[in-house]
Amino acid sequence: MSQRIKGILFDLGDTLVDFGHLKTGKLFRAGSLLAYEYLKNLGKKIPGKWWYCFRQKYAIRLNYLKSKFTRREFNSLELLMDLAEEMGCTLSHDEAMDVATLFYKPVTTQARTEPGLAELLGRLRQSNLTLGIVSNTFIPGEVLDRHLEQLNLLQHLPHRVYSVDSGIRKPDKRIFANALNKAGLLPQETLFVGDMYRKDVRGSNRAGMNSVLIRKNQKGRLLFFRRKADHVISRLAELEPLVASYNDHS
Repeated sequence: MSQRIKGILFDLGDTLVDFGHLKTGKLFRAGSLLAYEYLKNLGKKIPGKWWYCFRQKYAIRLNYLKSKFTRREFNSLELLMDLAEEMGCTLSHDEAMDVATLFYKPVTTQARTEPGLAELLGRLRQSNLTLGIVSNTFIPGEVLDRHLEQLNLLQHLPHRVYSVDSGIRKPDKRIFANALNKAGLLPQETLFVGDMYRKDVRGSNRAGMNSVLIRKNQKGRLLFFRRKADHVISRLAELEPLVASYNDHS
């Protein structure tokens, strides 16, 4: 451990924010219903509730599955605007953003963070570490930023790269390179923390970063993947002594 650590980049879902087991079908329908009621209250001419929710739910699901195979992210904001147009309802950018926010809202009700996370991130920044996020997501960055602000995390994570904005998904090393460039960091002086082997560990290692696999409540599982990561932790609080072990010996 000779290289001093100057920054930490995080995955978002199930790393910084825990969503638990998501029943996406149920959540997508709940979000579609909220969006439908919003548009009806605006006086928009849209089809019946069942048809609107069906179209929106499955358009999102189909494009999500497609993005996993192609490794290219889709823009849900553009999708929602195009979908509304097909159904005879024109949305402004702000209206589409409101629809996207409502579609995501049921997911936020399941969001949990590690106790003391905001304080931990604050201490890491006070120790002159640069912090940021690299996340695969079709949710607009503005919507995610609002959620992070509600969780009191946004102020500690100034450098955020969402795949929805670039169209590039992890484990493509270009998205990691974009984040490093945005944060002004070199890969060898950066830790990347994530919960998935292929996307987070292998992706960040290929980008030249130091990978940290977080395995919450999964002791003894995925031994092969644990060996492939540079470090394995079970709680984000373990990052403080990990960074100290680098910097005290650099």
